[in-house]
Amino acid sequence: MTMTTEHMTPERLPAILTTLESSVNPYLNGAWAPLHEEVNADDLDVIDGAIPADLDGVYLRNTQNQVHQPLGYFHPFDGDGMLHRIEFQNGRATYRNRWVRTRGFEAEQEAEGSLWAGFVGAPSLSFRNGYGFSGRMKDASNTDIIVHAGMAMSLFYMNGEGYRVDPLTLDTLGVESWVPIDGISAHAKVNENTGELYFFNYTIYPPFAHYGVVDKNNKLTAYRPVALPGPRVMHDIAFTENYAILMDFPMGLNAEGNLAMDWDTPSRFGLVPRNGGPGEVRWFDANPTFVQHWLNAYEEGDEVILDGYFQEDPLPAQLPEEHPAEVAQAFAILNVGDVKTKLYRWRFNLVTGQTHEECIDGQNRKDLEFGVFNQRYAGRKYRYTYSVILEPDMFLMSGWVKHDLQTGDSWELKLPAGVYCSESPFVPKVDAEGEDDGYLVSFIIDENRQASECWIFDAKHIQDGPVTRIALPHKISSGTHSTWASRERLRVN
Repeated sequence: MTMTTEHMTPERLPAILTTLESSVNPYLNGAWAPLHEEVNADDLDVIDGAIPADLDGVYLRNTQNQVHQPLGYFHPFDGDGMLHRIEFQNGRATYRNRWVRTRGFEAEQEAEGSLWAGFVGAPSLSFRNGYGFSGRMKDASNTDIIVHAGMAMSLFYMNGEGYRVDPLTLDTLGVESWVPIDGISAHAKVNENTGELYFFNYTIYPPFAHYGVVDKNNKLTAYRPVALPGPRVMHDIAFTENYAILMDFPMGLNAEGNLAMDWDTPSRFGLVPRNGGPGEVRWFDANPTFVQHWLNAYEEGDEVILDGYFQEDPLPAQLPEEHPAEVAQAFAILNVGDVKTKLYRWRFNLVTGQTHEECIDGQNRKDLEFGVFNQRYAGRKYRYTYSVILEPDMFLMSGWVKHDLQTGDSWELKLPAGVYCSESPFVPKVDAEGEDDGYLVSFIIDENRQASECWIFDAKHIQDGPVTRIALPHKISSGTHSTWASRERLRVN
């Protein structure tokens, strides 16, 4: 169906300064072409279907958008954070997008150009000291977005300062006051049942990791060290009723400061008291791998069960020859066809200390990631998951697979060529009668029409396609993470 936007009259804000030049880099073009304008758009046009009357809250998405000409090699994770918000209320939808006004963003606007080399740029090219795990980057706050204690928080994957953001206006309110000097990683987890926030960081010096808890009133209540054997890359955590689960994967920095895997060393999973108390960390060994993202974890009898996306080859050896190895490898890990991610389960027996692990996708697919589930079941036994399908040779999302973990059934919706989706949080219906009684919400990029839409799905029947399609005022850039916050969660107590 052709998009019609004759009723949409977005308000465009004053333009920012950009010095970005044209490039053949695929992550500066197509679905990854950076968006530089900020707009407000009220009463969005519904293309197909109707906005459910019980959809009440906001869908927030974080994207990476390069503003200035890079210093050396560019990687898609270098772009400045831009938040997109669609708000639903009374069967209507409004949209706006804003830059995350980090200290780095403002400094480069003032300098009229890039000041930091990026993920694969030579540190010597930077004009100022860097930040994060690698110590050489700008905190672009471009990776994750969560809502806690009534406010949004934008997070950076390499450990960042953590920026507080108004979830409705998207105004950047500054660095969160309780964030420790070592920063906070992406994928801090909000427990919607208690209002707590669980976070972690990882560093290049002992003890190499920390775990913290912030209560429902946004007060830091715990912050404790988690000792690791050395600098490790850590990207996500999970939690159960009694534990937070931190990782010690055999991936870290080698002597040259580049990522490396030690295949002779097992993965380790550390169970930390969820309240951040002084109890011991219980470690469990498992097969060597790396995991970007977890789904859920829960306790059952003597076991702690953890679901996520196992990578068969976290650092693929097949590298393009035209780039330095560390640059080519940084792009190779974006290709799911090389990394081979699959839906996986780990069982940690608290009595025997043993680990049992297996693929839990009956088709043994190796193209699934960015899973979501009903957050009312976070830390508890659950049944349904929704994974996105990743393209094999480009970091793009091109469909969904729903799994019933109880029966083993699965359902798929694959998008047409040139159409891409985003991480799609689950939204429970107000009077939900079951775990999967709700909606999925996703932003869509249609390269064939150079347009973007918001799609709403019936989570019980994703294979039937969207029940609602809504026009967006401009084509957004692809990115990483998103979240949903119901109206109640937007109220500050």
